[in-house]
Amino acid sequence: LGNCEKMADTVSPAKQYATAKPAPKSHILLVLLTVLPSIVQVPVNFNIVATAALAVYAGSWRSVKPTPATESMTKSDAMRFPLVGSCVLFGLFLAFKVFPAWLVNALLTGYLICLAVIVLTASVTPYFEDRFPASIRNKTITLPKFKIPHVIDATKEQISATMPELCIGVVSLGFCCWYYATRHWMANNVIGLAFSLEGLEHLSLGSVQTGAVLLCGLFFYDIFWVFCTPVMVSVAKNFDAPIKLLFPRPLLEAGGKRPFSMLGLGDIVIPGIFVALILRYDVANAFRTRYFQSAFGGYALGLAATIVVMNVFNAAQPALLYIVPAVLGCVGLHAWAAGEFWQVFNHSEEVGKPEEGQEGEGSEDKKKQ
Repeated sequence: LGNCEKMADTVSPAKQYATAKPAPKSHILLVLLTVLPSIVQVPVNFNIVATAALAVYAGSWRSVKPTPATESMTKSDAMRFPLVGSCVLFGLFLAFKVFPAWLVNALLTGYLICLAVIVLTASVTPYFEDRFPASIRNKTITLPKFKIPHVIDATKEQISATMPELCIGVVSLGFCCWYYATRHWMANNVIGLAFSLEGLEHLSLGSVQTGAVLLCGLFFYDIFWVFCTPVMVSVAKNFDAPIKLLFPRPLLEAGGKRPFSMLGLGDIVIPGIFVALILRYDVANAFRTRYFQSAFGGYALGLAATIVVMNVFNAAQPALLYIVPAVLGCVGLHAWAAGEFWQVFNHSEEVGKPEEGQEGEGSEDKKKQ
């Protein structure tokens, strides 16, 4: 009995809270909120806040893994991120100015759709794979070695997939083809949410300080590109791809076209990975702390403030202008009130060791040093 108690004590909190099907109820609500506007009119402002908040909640719980991530963002990565994002954004703006919009959309959307098939399959498979018979579920198919220059190199490590992944992948391919042919707003949102959930699940900030640096940098990035230039709004309107969520509004425009409100995936994923980091902090402390509630509440509050200001001034707003202070402020005030501000601020996650043979050049450089 004593040995059993010792073994129980050695089980990490992450292993206790990590599950194969995290946050099932929030995933079901996300599906309902995505489908419902095609049947009945859902208040658009409520739909935006509820959908984004549910995506952050579900994605945060998906990020809780039994083993730590093998890679995470560094402070230098976080500092460079706004600069790299600015270059990409301005490059897209110039592309739409120089080339026909249909050509830019066709090329970039085609590329994103290829990624979407993989992302959609990965996001759905955990919730459906146990529906397959055990004889099929455990079968794995390994593809022959191949290489597509500048795209993928599967000559060193062969790609393999289980039968459930292949079957769901075929359905995902058909769904993505339907989106590419019709550009239906609901298909756009399904793919966009899949990108968001996978991003929240697999992107790791590594430390609270890195997260603060990233959020503060993108706070000014968002303000500059929305308020000081027409670039952000122009790209968002011209780029017809699942990089944003579309929420149908009740009134029809001239010509019978249905208007939509938009929310960029970055406004979900960027603050969301910080919220997910705070959840993992609470998990590591076996929920002795409750900072996730403050982070998640701050996100919902900041997004709601964005909607209010947007409606009052009837103009596009940089969501991170309101979300970043709300998330950082709520977590910071909570930690200060609990007398744990520096403990939270200095928190960094353990980085797991990569599997044998998968260490990158960065690992080799560290060994040399």
